[in-house]
Amino acid sequence: MASIAGSDLLAKSLVAQGMEHLFYVMGGPMIETESALIKLGARAIDTRHEQAASLMAHAYSRVTRKPGVCMGASGPGTTNLVTGVANAFVDAAPMIAIGGSSPRVFLEMEAFQEIDQVAVMKPITKWAARVYDTKRIPEMVATAYRQAMTGKPGPVYLDLPGDILGETLEESSVAMPKRWTPAPRTMGDPAAITEAIALLAKAERPLILGGSGVWWSDAAAAFRAFVEATGIPFYTTPLSRGTVPEDHELAFLNARAKAFGEVDVLLVVGTRFNFVIQFGRPPRFAAGAKIIHVDIDPTELNHNREADVPIAGDARAVLEQLTAEARGKIDKGRYGRWVLRLKVLDTEKASEMDKQMSSEDTPIHPLRLCKEVRDFLQRDAILVVDGQEILNYGRQSIPTYVPGHRLNSGVFGCMGVGLPFGIGAKVARPNTQVVVLHGDGSYGINGMEIDTAVRHNIPVLVVISLNGGWTADPKQDKPGRNLGYTRYDKVAQDFGAHGEYVEKPAEIRPALERAWASGKPAVVNVKTDYRARAQTIRFSAYST
Repeated sequence: MASIAGSDLLAKSLVAQGMEHLFYVMGGPMIETESALIKLGARAIDTRHEQAASLMAHAYSRVTRKPGVCMGASGPGTTNLVTGVANAFVDAAPMIAIGGSSPRVFLEMEAFQEIDQVAVMKPITKWAARVYDTKRIPEMVATAYRQAMTGKPGPVYLDLPGDILGETLEESSVAMPKRWTPAPRTMGDPAAITEAIALLAKAERPLILGGSGVWWSDAAAAFRAFVEATGIPFYTTPLSRGTVPEDHELAFLNARAKAFGEVDVLLVVGTRFNFVIQFGRPPRFAAGAKIIHVDIDPTELNHNREADVPIAGDARAVLEQLTAEARGKIDKGRYGRWVLRLKVLDTEKASEMDKQMSSEDTPIHPLRLCKEVRDFLQRDAILVVDGQEILNYGRQSIPTYVPGHRLNSGVFGCMGVGLPFGIGAKVARPNTQVVVLHGDGSYGINGMEIDTAVRHNIPVLVVISLNGGWTADPKQDKPGRNLGYTRYDKVAQDFGAHGEYVEKPAEIRPALERAWASGKPAVVNVKTDYRARAQTIRFSAYST
């Protein structure tokens, strides 16, 4: 009879559920599992810090719609995963986080690296559990996948004591569950669908706002079909950009603030009323606007702003229902004046921004850097943006055309996601151009992962806005702000990556082209103006 160790059973169970890539830092008691996964054909990306591993898994999940898997050793190896797991939790992104832990026989004895890791993870996961019986490893892994992907997605945590992984048992005594399958799509209440279309049919200034739920539901085509069937202008949240190409005739990115302030009927699909959209409240949104809110999680309906028509359901299923109901009931011509107003506003704002984007000043204005990156990007490129000033300038000025191809720190506002997100995205989509637009402060948090990219031949292109510190500082009086003008390009070269340093606007594009042509991980370090302050940056009274 064939026997199998718990570590091998864990590896086999993960692969059986569809795992193809692992992000990890090696360490006990997980080493044997990591080795077994590699033997089973998984690509294992060992990182320089577990935080980066969890962020890579997050990005992988956002690009593939499949749970990314990260792994840490016991104690600090697992607690180092926490920031990335929390980021995924706030973003509602599926992830399987796995941590080794002290043997069961030593629980509550102050064993080496002992801490209640399940208790640490519970507040920041959909589900967290410890395996107490080696035979149950396959069952628990299958449950982890199902929990991560069912309903509103999110991260889960599975705790593996060392003696569970080291135990050997007869393989024939272990039951292997089937691979998880998506749950059936939940339809919206037909009466609510009818009511929603009736509201939109009477509207003068309607808008559609799509969130990440549209992405997770694979509803981009359904979203676009509804937009084009009704002629209603649309916007998306930062995590769902590219749902419809942002050069679409009903996309008016630069008129966003005015549109939100004047809307009379707002259809919100697959996003929460959180700070990203200022909780749906005035002055960001018109006080008298009627709200139609579609979300797969019923607890989000009427949260922060009351919905006139709440609809619990899957984004794709509900959008298809709405499109069918709209036929013959919504006259696209009705919104002509509204569409024209937004088009005029959009054009005016774009014209104002073009002046700064064409600036020849030195130090380089961040918007000029954004222009060069925008013009360099392939249409289907994946763009990751991380930082403060550069995040906001990039949000204003660089469009996205493909669903799932725009990543940033999200609702948690986690600095340092850029390079790990870029690596995770490139692992998921090796044939797609992946560019990370990074602030210099945020790059410093996980910049050592350029070594990971080099060692694993992951050719991600990093562009750093080098403004000498955290945030803009026109008066140079902010404590702790200054970081100096570090030659991150030279550091990258020492690891074997391609490096470029740029001080003049005309040098940016040639440097990008050389970096891309190198076929290697690359860092293009661009010195930018420390005085440049993005006007959209103030989320609260305590912003930096």
